[in-house]
Amino acid sequence: MLAKRVAEIPDGPGWIFEPKWDGFRALVFRDGGEILIQSRDEKSLNRYFPELVEALAAALPPRCVLDGEIVLARGEELDFEMLQQRIHPAASRVKLLAQQIPVSIVFFDLLCDGDRDLRGAPFRERRALLEARLAGAMPPIHLTPATTDRALAADWFRRFEGAGLDGVVAKAAEGAYQSNKRVMFKVKHERECDCVVAGFRWHARDPQAVGSLLLGLYDAEGKLQHVGVAASFTAAKRQELAQLLEPYRANALADHPWREWASAAELDAMGHRVPGAKSRWSQGKDLSWEPIRPELVVEVAYEHMQGTRFRHTAHFRRWRPDKNPRDCTYEQLEVVPPHELKAIFAAGR
Repeated sequence: MLAKRVAEIPDGPGWIFEPKWDGFRALVFRDGGEILIQSRDEKSLNRYFPELVEALAAALPPRCVLDGEIVLARGEELDFEMLQQRIHPAASRVKLLAQQIPVSIVFFDLLCDGDRDLRGAPFRERRALLEARLAGAMPPIHLTPATTDRALAADWFRRFEGAGLDGVVAKAAEGAYQSNKRVMFKVKHERECDCVVAGFRWHARDPQAVGSLLLGLYDAEGKLQHVGVAASFTAAKRQELAQLLEPYRANALADHPWREWASAAELDAMGHRVPGAKSRWSQGKDLSWEPIRPELVVEVAYEHMQGTRFRHTAHFRRWRPDKNPRDCTYEQLEVVPPHELKAIFAAGR
């Protein structure tokens, strides 16, 4: 079951609110000795998270289906980038990572209990059964917090962001579980900042149109750091961007702060995040980039930071010809202190 994005936490009676976790969504099937952790695209995740398979076999009822999120907590916050590293083709590497950076799973729905299909039951009933079935669960298995108090949900929205949570989800207490339907609501964090446009990528299906803008912010040492991309433009906007950026391509590499990225693969192996680097996440996509002189400033909307980068693709808002590129620094970003995950995972939950 999916969620539709809305601007505000829904008001009025009949809602159950939960924190929105930032990880890998997964269904977990248990039938006797068989465990299946299934991804959104219906692939098995068992081989990547052996520590979860063992824990689920020990804690879940003999026959059940649950909906949840696989997350990786490091210190006081979730680390999605580190979680991505757990999807590795080498079995030896998977085994090592399971020991070094183990994951947790947070459950928020129960779809089958024994022989009973619960998808048509009200969510309030499914939630009560989920609480009963996971009453004795211990880490790495957790039950997500839930409340009917909108004020408390708003407090979660503010406090939990620093721990890496995405926002708040609202579910109808009387609602059935509707697969592939956006019947839940999600409220996510969004902020705005000014970034330098230092390059772009051509669109995959139109080599004469811009696919994405490469964004940068200056750090405390005055170096322009790659922080992410802005994308999702209309066809007309892509053509417009290609014309607008063309004059800035002239002699772009002469003094470009990212000119050393010609050896992007080598730098990426050293841990530097560069826009031209390939990885197993690119799935064969052409990630080559076109440099432009870093003279343009754009205002973008973003949800939150993952380290020094935008966690998700930023959204183009408007050009800022009134802004000096050197004023685009990390200092303009709002920093939310981490809320300790142990407050959310208290008593094994």
